[in-house]
Amino acid sequence: MTSDPLRAYERAFAESVGTAHAVSFWKGRVALYAILKALGVGPGDEVAVTGYTCVMAVNPILYLGARPVYIDIEPETFNMDAASLRERISERTRLVIVQHTYGYPADLDALTKAAAERNLSIVEDCCLALGSRYRGRPVGTFGAAAYWSSQWSKSYTTGLGGMATTGDPMLAQRIRGVWEEASEAGGAAVVMLRMQLAAYRMLVFPRTTSLAQRIFRWLTRAGLVIGSSTTEEFSPVMPEGFLRRMSRFQAKVGLRQLDRFERSADHRRRLKRFYDERLAEAGWRVPGIRPECDPVLVRYPVRVRDKAAALQAAARSGVELGSWFESPLHPIQTPLEAFGYVEGCCPEAERAARETVNLPLHPRVSEAAARRSVELVCRIGPPDDSR
Repeated sequence: MTSDPLRAYERAFAESVGTAHAVSFWKGRVALYAILKALGVGPGDEVAVTGYTCVMAVNPILYLGARPVYIDIEPETFNMDAASLRERISERTRLVIVQHTYGYPADLDALTKAAAERNLSIVEDCCLALGSRYRGRPVGTFGAAAYWSSQWSKSYTTGLGGMATTGDPMLAQRIRGVWEEASEAGGAAVVMLRMQLAAYRMLVFPRTTSLAQRIFRWLTRAGLVIGSSTTEEFSPVMPEGFLRRMSRFQAKVGLRQLDRFERSADHRRRLKRFYDERLAEAGWRVPGIRPECDPVLVRYPVRVRDKAAALQAAARSGVELGSWFESPLHPIQTPLEAFGYVEGCCPEAERAARETVNLPLHPRVSEAAARRSVELVCRIGPPDDSR
């Protein structure tokens, strides 16, 4: 009898990230929702979250009737600042979501200590950090649970896809209970996803990325493809059909991708070293890494003097350059108040959103393509105070 690919993928994924239990979902944000619900988050609770993130990582908090509390970032690492966390948590704070931004492990010593002082659980946001380690341990194994994404822009892609992981068997049972409530992925959606993955493999390369993204966004708005986010998901109100399971097709793709991941991770490490060396030679201050961190980056962040000019130059010249995070709650620009964010509450995050672009690291990026990316950002120049 053929084994269930969903269960096979969950077992393989749990083993790959060093934990005991994994539960698969349609998207990473759905996995986060399941974790929060399983942990009992609800009305009146507060959840601490970085102020430099994707709005889809905040909405599950709102869907459950809780309130996000935004924590500023360390400018060197783009990760949550433990001092800011201590200042902003209250007696209503239920847990802390620790994001490993761009793949750089957060300061887990300081953050777990700050959380423990108030008896708060930690959930790790590992959507950008597959393969990263902190003090020799995989990220995702330091809190009560973690969630992961295999959406288009992540370390590997199943088109869409999410995973909740935990080492706690009782919590795993409760997350599985939320999974039981979720709907199956529809046949039409799976067929469309299959076609999109085939097109992605054939058409998306560093020189074509900008054009491909523009076409993809237009097709998404027209309802002709499955986008990373539906229009309804940009609202703090939970859309119909949000709670959905991963399809067997995605699980089969995920199993193949896991087998290839270590080669991809080695490629990402080599390109990161290349970017570090070339930018340092040009006099740039490269992102700071603590000695206890061993990152596998999904993208390489660089602060520039004029972000809009950098992105326009990249689009004109066929150089792949990422824009996120474009705001403290990417990609939302205004009004952020609908999501509980007050302008000015996270000044370092807001500055990072104004200044930071990101360079590609995925397996289709050659050293020649990486060199073009470095040359472009060097033409734009760093912020005045970053040399």
